[in-house]
Amino acid sequence: MTKGLSLFEKRRRRNRTALRARSGGRARLSIHRSGKHIYAQVIDDAAGRTVASASTLEKDVRGTSGANIDAAKGVGTRVAEAAKAAGVTQVVFDRGGFLFHGRVKALAEAAREAGLEF
Repeated sequence: MTKGLSLFEKRRRRNRTALRARSGGRARLSIHRSGKHIYAQVIDDAAGRTVASASTLEKDVRGTSGANIDAAKGVGTRVAEAAKAAGVTQVVFDRGGFLFHGRVKALAEAAREAGLEF
């Protein structure tokens, strides 16, 4: 049995605590990265609902690999377009304990280019 939290869980909690302090009521762009796929969703914490979401499991991109930077860029673009359609333009980026490089960075940059501000 392990004692305490893993380093990943510590990073996740530290990141979310800092986000709550500086969010200012904005929605949260939360991501999850697995070995094969990447997921992103825009969450309105005040209302407790998901405003927009995108992943590499969607039907239009299901045949391609979801474990590369190109797939992460596609997810970032799609989640930004869905969020803008729902009326959300400003978010805080919740990397969820994942380090900001590779696929996480590619998703964030694609979302910024597609019009989300964070």
